[in-house]
Amino acid sequence: MGSQKDTRQQQGSETERLESEGAATADQGGLVVVTMNAATGSLVKIETVEPNGARHEPSAEETQVLARDRAKASLERVIEQAFEAGIACVLGASEEELAETEDYADLRQLLLQSLIEQSAARRLMGREVLNRAILGTIISEAAADAEAGGPVKH
Repeated sequence: MGSQKDTRQQQGSETERLESEGAATADQGGLVVVTMNAATGSLVKIETVEPNGARHEPSAEETQVLARDRAKASLERVIEQAFEAGIACVLGASEEELAETEDYADLRQLLLQSLIEQSAARRLMGREVLNRAILGTIISEAAADAEAGGPVKH
């Protein structure tokens, strides 16, 4: 019978393995297949594609690794950055003035989220709006690729 320490070590090892596999997949340009409902834009399923073409739905741990590795590239984060840039523009702040230290990053994030919650931008941060924007962007990109002679092969 294993101890709690052994269980934590196994869980830690599993997380490290998934992180290294996630990094390897990302480094190798791994593919992710996303299935979305065309009518609502809601996510139906995510699958990762192995080098041999086999697909599988990622485990909860694999999904967490994928999400953490891409957290800075989320649509929510892009909207926050655009909102922040708009405020900076109104205030006439330069990029140097906007540079932040780690000490102020959390405070800035809290203030920004509070401002967004109290503005019309709050609606734009809703899951349904974001899902429709993501699907619309994907479809627009596919149409542009088709117009240019077909999708880019990776």
